[in-house]
Amino acid sequence: MVPTLESRPLDDGDARAGIRVLGTFRFACGAAALPAVLGGSQRLLALLSVRDRALTRVGVAGTLWPESSGDHAFSSLRSALARLSRVTREAVVVTPLDVCLAEGVALDIRDARALAHRLLDADADAALSSADTGASAIASLSVELLPDWYDDWVLVEGEEWRQLRLHALESLAERLLVERRFGDAMGAALAAVRTEPLRETARAVVIRVHLAEGNQSEALRAFASYRAVLHAELGLEPTAKLVGLVGDLLRE
Repeated sequence: MVPTLESRPLDDGDARAGIRVLGTFRFACGAAALPAVLGGSQRLLALLSVRDRALTRVGVAGTLWPESSGDHAFSSLRSALARLSRVTREAVVVTPLDVCLAEGVALDIRDARALAHRLLDADADAALSSADTGASAIASLSVELLPDWYDDWVLVEGEEWRQLRLHALESLAERLLVERRFGDAMGAALAAVRTEPLRETARAVVIRVHLAEGNQSEALRAFASYRAVLHAELGLEPTAKLVGLVGDLLRE
């Protein structure tokens, strides 16, 4: 059975075990200094954190050691489990068939995904807290999943997280624009642009924030910058929808 895991931000003052996979891998247990988790053990904990559910031992072995034979992959999994320290071992539940994280292990990716889904829920306005629409939210949605890891499963999960956070950042920027919190709206929109410079919907929010503030020159500059990058990279022009945002200014 998949354990019900409590969703709370990781806090270095928290005595519970916690795993970070956004920005870099880190296993923590409060403020205690712990030995680094390396090799197959690190990859095992990362996989369990990113998937955030019980996984079959067959699936884990095949995912982490895809080029090995079945017997060798299972041997590598047993070795990864055996090399976990006492503290890290307590964060993992192993059955004859499954492997999962223990109940109560805090995960930054779980909290960030939950934030993204709240922001994308059109009916969630009443449930959003001030933290959900502030600088900390923008920061959480601006971090890549395990950058510089090139395992196939990491690349797939990383792209899924990238798409989710892009949509969440744009949704957050739109909410903040409606609330006339222009500085925060611009911060969220530019975070999306940094993640994907060629994404037109993110650029559109940037232009709309400038226009809402009355900064026509900034809006034109943002449009011209995107147009130049898009043409240089892909040989494309902005869509008619984006041009329409600054059409009157261009004609003038």
